[in-house]
Formats: sequence, structure tokens, C-alpha cells
Amino acid sequence: MKYLRTLFDIKISEPTAITVGKFDGIHRGHNLLTTDIISKKADGLKSCLITFTNSPRFELSDDESPSLITNKERVFMLDNNGLDYLIECPFDKKLMETGPTEFIEFLVNNLNMKYMVAGSDFTFGYKGAGNVDLLRELAPGFGFDLNIIDKIKKNNRDISSTYIREELKAGNIDSVNEMLGYEYFVWGEVVHGAHLGHTIGIPTINIMPEPCKLVPKFGVYVTTIDFDGRIYHGVTNVGTKPSVSDKNIVGIETHILDYNGDLYGTFVKVTFKSFLRPEIKFASIDELQEQMSKDKIKAKDYFNSL
Repeated sequence: MKYLRTLFDIKISEPTAITVGKFDGIHRGHNLLTTDIISKKADGLKSCLITFTNSPRFELSDDESPSLITNKERVFMLDNNGLDYLIECPFDKKLMETGPTEFIEFLVNNLNMKYMVAGSDFTFGYKGAGNVDLLRELAPGFGFDLNIIDKIKKNNRDISSTYIREELKAGNIDSVNEMLGYEYFVWGEVVHGAHLGHTIGIPTINIMPEPCKLVPKFGVYVTTIDFDGRIYHGVTNVGTKPSVSDKNIVGIETHILDYNGDLYGTFVKVTFKSFLRPEIKFASIDELQEQMSKDKIKAKDYFNSL
């Protein structure tokens, strides 16, 4: 996959199949779009996805809430699904002030667009003036084929990043994973914690999520941990660890079942499988240790039931 971090300064000579969007979660709806353009390889077209380094949600509404996926995670996921071009460009003043017809003309002339796929609610161009009706009008004159895909629904509601964020904040990880089409994960470097886990006989690893990454509802989850090409079972606490700290720092602390190695400095992927319980402030370390032992048993039962 060719990864480009600018839009208006590039030119692609090969004929392309293009989709454009925020792609701030890579959920099932997004997968329909990426699968569609990748399938056009059979027609001799290169698949090209255009997205943004900074979320339009931040720029247009001052909404600074974290996203479902970081830019690094998005690049990793798209690089592994057969995409030819990923253009991740700034959502800046020049792009925001580009008229809808001018934008499509650019895609045709500079990126050799022969095919475009978009969701039924797709808007583009200055102040979102362009929509799928305009695309239908423009396609014949600009000489590209167009496919408009209806939104996928769950509980009579469109699957969207907004919907998924709501469910993640509520701890409904099963619903989140269903709408994503994969299991939600956080990727990060193992850092030093307070070493309390080793003290009480339940060693843990700690990762600090990027500020732009939305973490699940504070609580304890059944997880898998992926590193060095292997996947391990674990139980993970998301939150501020109020029983042992008053710093109010959000972290992700995981006990890996049947593993005692040193992972400091290693990058690991923690994948959320099932919600066990909310985060609790215990009256003593003994109570915390007792509950952590119960959480381990529940996690083992979960994996044994699969």
C-alpha cells in the first residue's frame, strides 16, 4: 500500500476506484466501502481511500472527544486489507473551502478517478454542499461510475462511529464489536506502574492510551493480549485504579493469564472480549486482591466456554 500524507500536491496516473470519508472507526459500514473499491482490481482499477489526519468532527464542531481509532491504528488496519493507496491528508482551510464540483473535478483529473463509492449520507465540498444527488449529476459528465451504498442498521439505527462511541462509553462491548465487525482494541507500549500486582501475586502490565483514543467504560474486561506474534488470555482493568491511586490518571492494566515474562518497552495489543464489572474502589488491598482472583476465574471460565 502506498501511504500519502497530502492530497492537492499529488497525481496518480493509474485509473482508480475511490472512496472518501472520516473513517474514524473502520466499522462495518466503512468495510463495505473499502471492500467495494478493492474489488475493482478485477476491472484494472487501483483502490484509493482518502481520509484525514485530523477529524472533521473536531474542526467543524469543536468536538474534541476521543476517537475509536488512532491514525497509526487506521494505517495498520488498512495496510492489511489489500488497499493500493491510502491518502491521509489534513482537513484544512484549503480543503474545507474547495467547492463540491471542484473537488470531484480534482479527483478525476489528478487522481484519475474512474469509479467512486459513497454512503447514502455522504456530503463533501464547501460547507457540505455536495451530496449523493450531486454525485449522480456529475458522474456522467466527468466520466466515472458511481455506487451509492445504503447504511447498515442495528436496532433500527444507522451504524455509525457516533453510535459505537455511545455503546463503548456504556460498556456494551458486545454491541461495539458487532458493529465494528472486529473486536475493539487498544495498542500501546508497556510502561512501569506501581508494581502492586507483583506485590500481591497477580502481576500486571500497564499501557497508557493515546489521548485521542477512546477507552471503554471504566471497568474490568476479559481480553486477549497480542505480542511477539502470539495471543494470550487476560483480564484488564480500564480506569484510574481508585483503590491504590488518587492521581486520577486513566490507564489500562492487564493481568496476563499464565504468563510472567518482562514486557516493559514492548508494544502490545489489548483486545476487549467481554465486560465483567465496573471499576470499584475497595476498602483494602486484601479486598482488591480477593476480587482480582475472582476476576481471573471468570476470565478463565469465559475462555474455557469458547
